[in-house]
Amino acid sequence: MAIIWLRKSHPWLIASTLSLSAPCWALDLEGIRLEGLMTIPPYFDNPEDARPYFRRLRELRDALLEQEPGCLGSGALSMGMSHDFEIAIEEGATMIRVGTALFGARA
Repeated sequence: MAIIWLRKSHPWLIASTLSLSAPCWALDLEGIRLEGLMTIPPYFDNPEDARPYFRRLRELRDALLEQEPGCLGSGALSMGMSHDFEIAIEEGATMIRVGTALFGARA
């Protein structure tokens, strides 16, 4: 599995400005199959404040799959880290990142 980091040079892929008029596969990535979406919201002291970011990614995934079924493979949602994964799970995360909870803070 690879993660493709899509930066602001592709603003139609950023959740806050996404237009669903572009098909899910619009990047034409030959040999690459998209399997889902990932987000890392800003850090908040109160994990509940990350909920709108997680909710928006789930809504985006659902809209893309409705528009073009199968375009995101399994439709995975990678969202939530050690301090906010519970909220991410409540909003539909299928993958979480909990390294700090397992191994401690980085030095």
